[in-house]
Amino acid sequence: MLLSPAFPVDFAPLRLRKDEDRRLRAGHLWVYSNEVDVEATPLRNFAPGQPIVIQSSNGKAIGTGYVNPNVLLCARLVSRDPDHPLSLSLLVHRLNVALSLRERLYERPFYRLVYGEGDGLPGLIIDRYGDLCVAQVTTAGMDRFKEDVLAALQKVLKPAAVLWRNDGAMRGLEGLERYVADAAGIVPDTIDIEEDGLRFQVAPKTGQKTGWFYDQRDNRARLDRYVSGRRVLDVFSYTGAWGIRAAAHGAREVICVDSSAAALEQVKAHAALNSVSDRMQVHQGDAFEILKGLREAHERFDAIIVDPPAFIKRRKDFKEGALAYRRINEMAMQVLERDGLLISCSCSQLLPREALTQALLQGSRHLERNLVILEQGRQGPDHPVHPAIPETDYLKTILARVLPA
Repeated sequence: MLLSPAFPVDFAPLRLRKDEDRRLRAGHLWVYSNEVDVEATPLRNFAPGQPIVIQSSNGKAIGTGYVNPNVLLCARLVSRDPDHPLSLSLLVHRLNVALSLRERLYERPFYRLVYGEGDGLPGLIIDRYGDLCVAQVTTAGMDRFKEDVLAALQKVLKPAAVLWRNDGAMRGLEGLERYVADAAGIVPDTIDIEEDGLRFQVAPKTGQKTGWFYDQRDNRARLDRYVSGRRVLDVFSYTGAWGIRAAAHGAREVICVDSSAAALEQVKAHAALNSVSDRMQVHQGDAFEILKGLREAHERFDAIIVDPPAFIKRRKDFKEGALAYRRINEMAMQVLERDGLLISCSCSQLLPREALTQALLQGSRHLERNLVILEQGRQGPDHPVHPAIPETDYLKTILARVLPA
């Protein structure tokens, strides 16, 4: 008998090969296609997103989840409790658990409400912007439960509006349609948010990701005590979350650099919202070229933030991407004052923290400068890390002092 009767009989069994259950029993949630016993349970017999019971090689059930036979990461474990498989009831429970943490952490309703595996809901991201929730469903399995996700969200939060921001690249890999659509209520083109007393406007339908990067909030707060009276350069500024914060905490001048004209227009709007326009400038263009121009013009800054998009998205890009991290940070050091502060970030899941540290060290030594690390950060607690899944711990932020040799 393939299926333990303690688990739902309408969930098909997915049996693992001998000893391939060790990682799951140690806490992990992912199953790869080469771990499946395809003689006992052929992957070709499953439909994308189909609910399953994951079994060890002897047929003992480990838990329930879902499968997509068309991708390498073919299954995800969602629940180990036979009485609570993936369902509307489980979604409501996990949302309540996630909400209880955020309400302890934040006075205002602006945060990531659900962070995939970190909140026990692989394939689901939800950001909260007051009465608006923006949800991303990234896997075929969670897409099957999309209407239950919406129903659970309405039961737990009763938001005025919900947006499906289902346009990420991962949906394409999962064989899913990519789109942006209102799920409930009327979703505005822009919405006001607050971060530690500062005001910003988010474009949930057209902005990067879901419109805002909550993951860097705590790291941006680290900046406050370093920038008073300083000249600051914010590279890859997007809409100015770092730069506006620096100006609001006493920086005498802030220059935001981004390739997007629309993002820099939003920087100007945010500067006006926070009454710091007199200290803000914007430069549009390629970050590498602008840093080169600033060096040639002998410009110098007391603090530089380098917060680029992920330079490493696939394992085969690692060598080239790691070199790009070193280059951009070395170029930033070339326009730092003799005793300057470098805030270097990486959101590349595949770049270890040690590799970013090494890139900074190599760049500083090439310039014959000394680098000391003052603080290190990761994503905020509304992006909880699953200890068995290192991929959930993706964000690295290093605050370093760069001195003459």
